[in-house]
Order: sequence, then structure tokens, then C-alpha cells
Amino acid sequence: MERVEGIGGVFFTARDPEALRRWYAERLGVEDGLDGAPVWSPGAGPTVFAPFPESTEKFATGKQWMLNFRVRDLDAMLAQLRAAGVAVEDELQHQQGVGRFAWLSDPEGNRIELREPDRTTFANS
Repeated sequence: MERVEGIGGVFFTARDPEALRRWYAERLGVEDGLDGAPVWSPGAGPTVFAPFPESTEKFATGKQWMLNFRVRDLDAMLAQLRAAGVAVEDELQHQQGVGRFAWLSDPEGNRIELREPDRTTFANS
């Protein structure tokens, strides 16, 4: 059976696409390849593909999706975001064998989950 090899892009609507594009580049280092910028090339590692029930409270109110980004050093990323004035949720979670998690929202209210993988479980993350 043929299988997809990874995510080729994440596409969504925004009230102000240019401002949101800049926010992701400046705050999280996600470049979109437009205007001569390099295309974001995420590191190798597992990607979870998981539909949730419509009743989930995991996403932002009224949204149908949430981004999950793998990060190398969650504490450093959170400090960087806070220093830039980004509101990060106070709650941190750790799932044994999966990793540490934190949450924030982009300027248009889309929820973002950051995960620092548990290196003992995901050696290639």
C-alpha cells in the first residue's frame, strides 16, 4: 500500500494572512517560502494524525483544528515566547513516554500545542 510521507503543508484561512504569516515566522520560526523566504523544513520525527470528536474542548472555541509543533527545548521556547509578549497558558503537562506539553494561541485565536518529545521513547524526534 502506498502511504503519505509526511505533511506537505498546513493551510487555513485568516483575517489578516500577512500578519499571521509574520507572527509564525517571528515567534515560532515557521517560514512559508513566500517572498523568497526559505520553506520551513521540520526535523524528522513522529507526527500524530488524530481526529477528535466534535464535542472536544481541546481546541479553541469555535475552531476545528489545532497545530501541534515538536520543539527541542520546551522551557527555552516558552521563555522566548513570553519575552516576546506572547501569552502562554500556565498549565504544563507531562505524559510519560510521550513528552511535555504547553499551549498558546496565535493572534487570531488558533490554539497551538507545543511538545518536547520524551527522548527515551522517540529517539528520532
